[in-house]
Amino acid sequence: MTRFPTQTALTVATLGALFALLPRVAPAIKGPRLSQLASLAEFDPERTPLIPLTPHRTEEVAVEPPMRSIGKPVASLLEDANGGLDQFYAALWRTERKEAGAVTRVTHYGDSPTTADLITGDIRAQLQARFGDAGHGFILLAKPWAWYQHRGVSLSGAGWQIAPATHFEIKDGFFGLGGVSFTAGASARTRIRLDDPGQSRFELYYLQQPGGGTVTVTTKGATRDTARDTAKDTTPETTQATTQATTVTEIPTASDAKSPGFALFTVAGGASELELRTEGQVRLFGLTAEKPGPGVVYDSLGLNGASITVLSHTFNQQHWAAELRQRNPNLVVINYGTNEADFPEFVDKHYEKELREAIRRVRAALPGASILVMSPMDRGHLTGPGEIETMATIPRIVATQRRVAQDTGCGFFDTFAAMGGSGTMARWYASQPRLVSADFIHPYPAGGKIVATVFVKQIESGLSRYKLRQLQNQSSASGAVR
Repeated sequence: MTRFPTQTALTVATLGALFALLPRVAPAIKGPRLSQLASLAEFDPERTPLIPLTPHRTEEVAVEPPMRSIGKPVASLLEDANGGLDQFYAALWRTERKEAGAVTRVTHYGDSPTTADLITGDIRAQLQARFGDAGHGFILLAKPWAWYQHRGVSLSGAGWQIAPATHFEIKDGFFGLGGVSFTAGASARTRIRLDDPGQSRFELYYLQQPGGGTVTVTTKGATRDTARDTAKDTTPETTQATTQATTVTEIPTASDAKSPGFALFTVAGGASELELRTEGQVRLFGLTAEKPGPGVVYDSLGLNGASITVLSHTFNQQHWAAELRQRNPNLVVINYGTNEADFPEFVDKHYEKELREAIRRVRAALPGASILVMSPMDRGHLTGPGEIETMATIPRIVATQRRVAQDTGCGFFDTFAAMGGSGTMARWYASQPRLVSADFIHPYPAGGKIVATVFVKQIESGLSRYKLRQLQNQSSASGAVR
């Protein structure tokens, strides 16, 4: 166990007195326990109607600490003996063989670490380095939270009314693929700059609706040497003249009834920047950016304060199913449990039912896709005079997820064990440099990279097992024919 630093004690004690009054003022709202208050020294807490109340870190670590060894991962971290990941492995094998246009898509749903592209950003980078880069994937149109990030993308937006599914501000359940609705009353704009200008295939996800306005998308393409294009006899000076090809796409959103809308457009040679402007009443959900492939696309769809109930209840089932079918991922990752850990009764009596419903919805929308249940990370709390321990609900959540994944034919990845099991947050917090923030929930970048690296290694091992099974089946079939 590790002692919490004494310099934060005064801050925690003062805030503790304030939060102790919360249940008296609003009995329906459960205030945070003392074990949560230490995090307020480093995190800006944001309360949303979706319980539990959890603080969230808003700033980046200035220097990424070196990755720490956690030992050789064991095969049981990724369980796929039921064949639940075979469709994903088949797609990944085609991508590995570099078949023409073979793009493997993964859609990863998660909670607050995912909103900053922690863990998912490293998974994306490592899979793309191994199998090929087919683009960024799904990107939100503005920052619902100050710390929202998609690695390799610079994002700015203005004029939007932003409604995440976790805020319960919209009652129709239309939150698109990524769980956030962006509404423009008269006009709004978004600018997306891409570090890698090779993205050439884009798709806007929006709501078709009566009286819908228009979205104008202006793209700036890769820099082109115009002097070489126009002059027969060039000199070093004239070859420096460059231009950026600009294209404008207008997307009308008007329709007789509300329904999911999708607008696909391409940019020859790739785009380095996109600007979206609206005219009239428009409701958008996000944008995908891809390359031709072969390669991997990894969507990071995290919601601040999210729990499994976002998928099982908050999303309108028919609308979300249409969004999933349009995206058509080979693998859907369901990665919740951190926020549920605050509520033992929910974990013991209701969590399994909600998880099964979320899986049922995904499978109904994508009967041919693989589903992977990914457990939460370890989560620590203060249990006495400054002692950090793993919350008792975390192992129970992990056990439930493993059982449900086996029962429903899903894969299962044990993030909790991959980190090192019980007590990991205490060890990570005590490490130098530190791998986790002072709320004992959110990893620093190096901590996220540890989880991502083990996850990718397990995916590679699972793919190897799949290929071996296929070769054995082919050999058996050949022997039977003879």
